[in-house]
Amino acid sequence: MTKVNICLKRLLTIFNIFFAIIGGLVLCLAFLTQTLTFSHVQVEGRSTVLIALYLFGSITMVIAVLGAYGSHKESKGCLIAFLVCMVIGSMAMLRTGIPAAAMRPKAAGVLEEKLRMLLPLDTATSDVRVLAESLQLQAHCCGMFSYKDWEDNIPDSCLCSRAAEMQGICQNVFIGMRSKVIYEEACFPIIRHYFLFVVDFMIGVAFTLAALALLGMALSSLMIHQMRYTNRSQMVMTVPAVFSGMPPKYEELQNPPEY
Repeated sequence: MTKVNICLKRLLTIFNIFFAIIGGLVLCLAFLTQTLTFSHVQVEGRSTVLIALYLFGSITMVIAVLGAYGSHKESKGCLIAFLVCMVIGSMAMLRTGIPAAAMRPKAAGVLEEKLRMLLPLDTATSDVRVLAESLQLQAHCCGMFSYKDWEDNIPDSCLCSRAAEMQGICQNVFIGMRSKVIYEEACFPIIRHYFLFVVDFMIGVAFTLAALALLGMALSSLMIHQMRYTNRSQMVMTVPAVFSGMPPKYEELQNPPEY
């Protein structure tokens, strides 16, 4: 086993432990997303997102274990494989983060266009109606952009409670000949707020992981370099006595060399 800098070895091991924790958190996020969201509702793209989260978390943990093993055992092959994974990972994160950051100003407009395609809500699919009513109950709103999105079939999830009326977040509307007290705020501003939060969070995660991958590249490259050149013989430079500042030996003064 070759000798490398012990601080570098420990630093790379700690880095991979931290990297493994990130992978575990991603797996937990995927599991919570699968169990806590509306599993009975088939949302477009939900399965793709879950599969991507599970794959990302699993691959991250495998790479972290590979790097930790390579640094602990000083295995050059594992470290080279870890370095290649870091290069690919940093390129993938930058490839994801940069276009997402460029599209960030247009995200709200794209979301609004998608939601307007679902209107009117009273004639939408059952899955869309269930999601809309669940959102209205939890966020205390009515309709995507207005209560008129339900036309004349405003559901009970839009109706205000007595406590909500006391807070002044309700309005009276006339549906036909009947008056209803419903939530004043539409749901789209709330959806937009959380949607942009998620977009900003994902962009931050992408650039953070890219920076971590670059750090992993630097640490693993330095360790591989030390393992490769640690057995190289050191060059010893001798300085002539005339430049060393030391007087000649006594024997040389008494018996000068013959020329």
